[in-house]
Amino acid sequence: MHLPAAGILVSPRPLAPVCENAGLRNSKKESDLNLAQARVRDLDAQLNAKEADLATALNENRTLENELRELKDQVLSLNLSLEDTKKHLHSEMLRRVDLENHMKTLQEEMTFQKRLHEDELKETKRVHESKIAEVESGRQREFESKLSDALQGLRKQHEEQIQGYKEEMERTFSAKVENAQLTAARNSEFANAAREELMETQKRVDTLISQVNQYQSQNVALESRIKELQNLLDYDRDLHRRRMAEKEEEMAQAQKQAQAQLEEYEHLLDVKLALDLEINAYRKMLEGEEQRLKLSPSVSSHSTATQAASQGRRYLHGKKRKIKETKKKEHSAALKTIQHVSATGNISIEEIDADGKFVRLKNHSDEDQSLHGWVLRRRIGSVADVNYKFPSRFTLQAGQEVTIWGAAAGVSPGPSDLVWRAQKSWGTGDNIGVTLITDNGEELAERKIVLVPREEESEQDDDYEEITGSEAEFASQTKRRRKKKCCLVS
Repeated sequence: MHLPAAGILVSPRPLAPVCENAGLRNSKKESDLNLAQARVRDLDAQLNAKEADLATALNENRTLENELRELKDQVLSLNLSLEDTKKHLHSEMLRRVDLENHMKTLQEEMTFQKRLHEDELKETKRVHESKIAEVESGRQREFESKLSDALQGLRKQHEEQIQGYKEEMERTFSAKVENAQLTAARNSEFANAAREELMETQKRVDTLISQVNQYQSQNVALESRIKELQNLLDYDRDLHRRRMAEKEEEMAQAQKQAQAQLEEYEHLLDVKLALDLEINAYRKMLEGEEQRLKLSPSVSSHSTATQAASQGRRYLHGKKRKIKETKKKEHSAALKTIQHVSATGNISIEEIDADGKFVRLKNHSDEDQSLHGWVLRRRIGSVADVNYKFPSRFTLQAGQEVTIWGAAAGVSPGPSDLVWRAQKSWGTGDNIGVTLITDNGEELAERKIVLVPREEESEQDDDYEEITGSEAEFASQTKRRRKKKCCLVS
């Protein structure tokens, strides 16, 4: 006679939701870790770009300093050439003064020679007059005519010599004056050119100094930006480290829970094996007693045991099925989404992500719309309102859409994407509202999302089966044996 083993059928399925939840949390944590690493790589790339810009600015600064030193050397050489030109001009002026003095000396000498010749002429005339007085009156006219001719010849010769001296002196003086004027003009032109070049050099030096100051200010701003990015990177690293520690703690707790459930499952399996052994022992004792008494197998006991076992399995199966359907109903309690949309212009709010990742706008007109100074205001229940301001000079093209992502969305912005770096997400909740406000304060468009629970229909549960007296007795015996096994194990 074979008595089927009756025991507690323990299914390992309760471990599956915990493992699935742990897997979901691990995947979510891994995605957050990947996002954080991507952000760290982006920040490293930005830092490298800023360092390259800084190195370029430093190279340009060094080049400008070298040019400034060269310009200073040129200015020094020009100043030296200007001083040499001034010295040459001074020497030419001195030569001019010397020539004028020499000319005056020659004029005075010429005047003295003229007076001397006039005195000689007077003396000669007096001598000739005395001789003429002594000469015979017949030849007086001849002598006077000859004398007058000789005097005229001497006068002409003397005048020609004086005129030649005068012309030579005038030519020499004119040549010297022209040379001095040409030299002075050249020197003045050189001086003006040097002065203009000096002024241009000074202007260029001032421009270079202003550029150097500007580059220095940009360098300071870049250094401060680098410090801010480094601080932000350190903060992100600390936050990532803390989140990783929290995730590791959660994973450790999940592993502890899974280990506890596994130990409970092993304990129940041990109880089941002990009950199976006990049932087999009772069955062998019953078979031995029947063989000793030479009795036929008890149909009633066999049927009762079989019925109890089947009813116990049916009871456990019905209870397990009821637990499964209860969990299924708890998970299927969904929410109904109600959206309110309004728009008074060409720009409308097309979509609000339920997870708070993005908000999408669209321009329905045929003309481009500038969004300079426009604001998107987010309102979630009793939480304080938060405003997103569009970048300056941003224009939404005709018929195009723009998507404003949260900082934690982890997307690479494209031509039609913007990132709200001040907020990680647009937020989630049962009542979310986003309003588009122009630069004049006019509310142009609005979209609201309201989540309300669905109305549940009354359902009658027919999965429970009626427990008979034998089933209750079997269940109570099973509980007593389980308690006994637990006491033996402890």
